Amino acid sequence: MRTTQKRVCVFLPNEQNLDCAVRATARGREVLNLVLRQLGVSDLQVFGLAVLRDNEYLFLDMQRKLSKYFGNLWNRGSLMVPFILFLRVQHYVESGRLILSSTVQQLYLAELRRKVLRSESHHQEVLFFQLAACALQAEVGDLEHRADEDEDDDDDDDDEVEGKEKRHRQYFLPEDYFPPWLIKRRGRDFLLQHGPALHVELRGVTRNQAVLQFIKEVSNLQDGPVTFYRMKQDKKELRRCILLGVTLKGVHIYQDLEGKLCLLYDFSWADIDRLTFQGSRFEIAAVGSLCLPKLVYYTPSAFHSEHVMRHLSDSHRLHINTRGVVRCIQQMDDMQASHSYREAYICDTTRLAHRLRSNSPTSSVSDWSAAPEIVTARSRQEEDEVTEFELCVDEPVESFVDNPADLAWLTELSVDEPVGLPSSYWAAVAVEMKQVVQGRADEGVPVD
Repeated sequence: MRTTQKRVCVFLPNEQNLDCAVRATARGREVLNLVLRQLGVSDLQVFGLAVLRDNEYLFLDMQRKLSKYFGNLWNRGSLMVPFILFLRVQHYVESGRLILSSTVQQLYLAELRRKVLRSESHHQEVLFFQLAACALQAEVGDLEHRADEDEDDDDDDDDEVEGKEKRHRQYFLPEDYFPPWLIKRRGRDFLLQHGPALHVELRGVTRNQAVLQFIKEVSNLQDGPVTFYRMKQDKKELRRCILLGVTLKGVHIYQDLEGKLCLLYDFSWADIDRLTFQGSRFEIAAVGSLCLPKLVYYTPSAFHSEHVMRHLSDSHRLHINTRGVVRCIQQMDDMQASHSYREAYICDTTRLAHRLRSNSPTSSVSDWSAAPEIVTARSRQEEDEVTEFELCVDEPVESFVDNPADLAWLTELSVDEPVGLPSSYWAAVAVEMKQVVQGRADEGVPVD
């Protein structure tokens, strides 16, 4: 006898899980709403619900019934045995400031840290030490009191060194901050000795600032902020040795050679002319200036291809919708760094929150036909950035073009005056930003 309710267990990046009871006819959106309610947030922004299919994570279409993902097992299931879903990062961001909820930001940090531990970027060893230092500062704060204890130690030099190393060994485990291959290469003693040395250099950095710095630094990790999908080069191949990586700025294509990833192509969105699929056949056409042949790969199924295409389209939409905001944040960060005022910023947080939520892919992930709202400042390179997405050869093409007229909201940003800088300074900056935005909107050309 079929049950009227099903039990769904959602695994979170922080190794916790949420139990959700849904109707047998439930769609992905119903589970997402239950997750939002249990987490106490209004929007997950960069996260999506995923199912494990063909040993790979596929993000759910929020309007599709769950029965489409679990097949006949869904009808035979009971409340005793849960169906498994995963809350995973669907869209990576360049700045942690784009994540408005502290709860969502902590989940985002948890998944990034897991990806760091699984990273195989052997050529970026220095970056792992920097990331470990940021993570330690975010977790335990300043190492200053440990240094004070060392200064008060009146024992001989050997005992002092031994005591210092012992304390360092007690306050963190290398396995929680470094990938296994790096621990094997350098040894635990080396990491325990040099990890705190980098950690202490971040003394005075608040835990929230350390989180933001970690998110910023991890974007430089080659296999960090990317979602991989395995494909075949030839339909008859038994092994999927091609990895298509979806990033915020474009698409990376790797080849798996005996466990080592070799980068074949690094496409920005501006480099891609068209993405199409028909059944399991997946095609990537680069712009003519790159002089590349059409790339053809094969996914496990048409179902798989459709979800990869949806993820690509949503990632491209998010890139278009948020790049103006990211540029604004970067400019403010540069100004803060040049003036050494960490708390200085120009931003109406309420207004920014509204814009980011309205542009969040999770809030309209299934709306393929609606034209996205564009919030961006054009540059010369971006004027020709039009990527076409085709669900199949018989379906219409969806394209996205940025519009500088939608920049008007940026001129309405309020100015919060930080301690140390006069209000006249920030007023002048606000006027300059307004002139830049207005110039781009009126003339249709970039203003440097």
